[in-house]
Amino acid sequence: MGYINFEKSKLVNLEYSLSREIIRTNRAGSYSSTTIIGCNTRKYHGLLVCPVENFGGERYVLLSSLDVTVLKNDQSFNTGIRKYAGDYFSPKGHKYIENFDVETIPSRIIRVGGVILEHERLLVHYEEQYLARFTVLESSEPMKLQIRPFMAFRNIHELTHANMDANTKIEFIRNGIKARLYEGFPYLHMQFSKNVEFVHVPDWYLGVEYPEEQKRGYDYSEDLFTPGFFELDVTKGDVIVFSASTKEEKVTGLKTKFTKTVNGKIPRNSFINCLRNAAQQFVEKRNGKTLIIAGYHWFGSWGRDTFIALPGIALTKDKLAFYREVLDTQVEKMKDGLFPNMGSFDNPAYNSVDASLWFTWSVQKYFENGGKDTWERYGEALKSVVYAYSKGTEFGIQMRENGLIYADAPGKSLTWMDAVVNGEPVTQRKGFAVEVNALWYNAVCFAIELAQMANDRKFLKDYESLPELIKTSFHEMFCSLETGYMADYVNDDEGANFFIRPNMIIATSLPYTMLNKDEMKRILDIADKELVTPRGLRTLSPGNKFYKGTYGGNQEERDTAYHNGTVWPWLLGPFCEGLLKVYGNLGVQKVKKLINGFEEVMDEHGITTISEIYDGDPPHAPNGTISQAWSVAEILRIIDLLEKYDSNI
Repeated sequence: MGYINFEKSKLVNLEYSLSREIIRTNRAGSYSSTTIIGCNTRKYHGLLVCPVENFGGERYVLLSSLDVTVLKNDQSFNTGIRKYAGDYFSPKGHKYIENFDVETIPSRIIRVGGVILEHERLLVHYEEQYLARFTVLESSEPMKLQIRPFMAFRNIHELTHANMDANTKIEFIRNGIKARLYEGFPYLHMQFSKNVEFVHVPDWYLGVEYPEEQKRGYDYSEDLFTPGFFELDVTKGDVIVFSASTKEEKVTGLKTKFTKTVNGKIPRNSFINCLRNAAQQFVEKRNGKTLIIAGYHWFGSWGRDTFIALPGIALTKDKLAFYREVLDTQVEKMKDGLFPNMGSFDNPAYNSVDASLWFTWSVQKYFENGGKDTWERYGEALKSVVYAYSKGTEFGIQMRENGLIYADAPGKSLTWMDAVVNGEPVTQRKGFAVEVNALWYNAVCFAIELAQMANDRKFLKDYESLPELIKTSFHEMFCSLETGYMADYVNDDEGANFFIRPNMIIATSLPYTMLNKDEMKRILDIADKELVTPRGLRTLSPGNKFYKGTYGGNQEERDTAYHNGTVWPWLLGPFCEGLLKVYGNLGVQKVKKLINGFEEVMDEHGITTISEIYDGDPPHAPNGTISQAWSVAEILRIIDLLEKYDSNI
């Protein structure tokens, strides 16, 4: 039995099993995802979801699902499952699943009519190919397997419906068929490791529902197309591999390819190995670029998220080579000292006041881990950030006479708290934001450190005296003897906002900080009292009238709660780093408890990974994306940091 394992009693409980999802990526833009029982509950689910270059490289669901039916003694047992209107599920194949295991790859044990069938699946790395392996473990006599594919050929953010434009024709290829519903798409090649019969019975299955989309207030019903079904004779001991690929495969090598791919995987047999595997899922190498995807299923590569997640994700790989690939890709996007917060290479959005400052922090971690070429490789980029912020750049981002950064773009959310409802920011935080200025101080100090090593006299002449001004102004602007903690932001219209939010804790964690240990301790103590939960830090104190303890409802309701109480795991990174800086070895046990507490979530929501957000109120239910890069990465980074204090983690 594997580290993460689901027995029949849990699998047949739909309330339990439909809330647990699997995500696997090919590290090149494609993914495969569904629930542990194979019932798609989101429009984002699909067995083969690929970027299509003809449509801007966006992801499209090609193969939605497979129905696997056991035919024996004139009896038919369909192991698939779909939801239709009125909470009606058909077929109800989950009742045949005896066990589901994810230690190496997702694997189901199916028991029907005296037959025991193992159904395993995987994606091939850096190829747009989904493989399923069927092993007949027990059968008293020969039988048949019938496999019916369901196709969508639509964008992950959309739904499809029966239409006359779909091409329902197929072409026969070696041990299978190829099909393409619409022009511009690649063909989907469906083949087997042995000869099969294909029965061409094209049909639309109408009204398939996705309950997770319904909960989120989106359209949730679509029609799926099936070209027919494959049928093959099998007996005990037979092993058959099915391939769905955007290119025709050599069928004689499918079994070997499946085995080699499995053998190259790190088993998910411990908490740390689950995290390491999860971290690698966010890496995407495509078209000469190395990206970090912010989260699955619906996020792309975001600048701020990339820089925060990179140090933790790099811990699972060849640190410096991978680090350089990601940073170099991001530097290509840099414009006037800013990095895009989101968008594609062709259509970037630079609406972030802190992404460039997190870039500096990320480069700092590269330097700390042995990046001897830091100044040579990234010095100009680091200086351009300091130049741009000090002279002024887009979105009203500029250094004022007090040395602090002020940012104000009407109608825009420039900090990481960037939710917008009806065109208006929920938590705009315009003006002097506390974490932005903490990051600014760290960025200037780090750039000066490297410039001194490189003897860059001009840069030193211009900026060497700036840190002292920032430090003095920061204390005057944000620190309050009355409250004992720091203002979240200060602006010309409202003055100082002292809502208890987690942004101030970032100032306690940075390599260069303006705060002394007493000041850091007061901040950490108030955060511990008001914000810390077993799943991360709340974005607002429960004592605040704007606090939202649960995250749910339609998009407006969700976005209102997003940064007004919702818990974010990534914030444990700066909180725990601050604790260790202040308390040293005395803080190790508390940090261990917080970090190791995430082992409990390995079998919920996104299996063997960490969700984007959790409810502010107990029991802190998971929400948002099922797998978020900076959630996983910051937990990994703190585990690595803990090893410097205690080798027994």
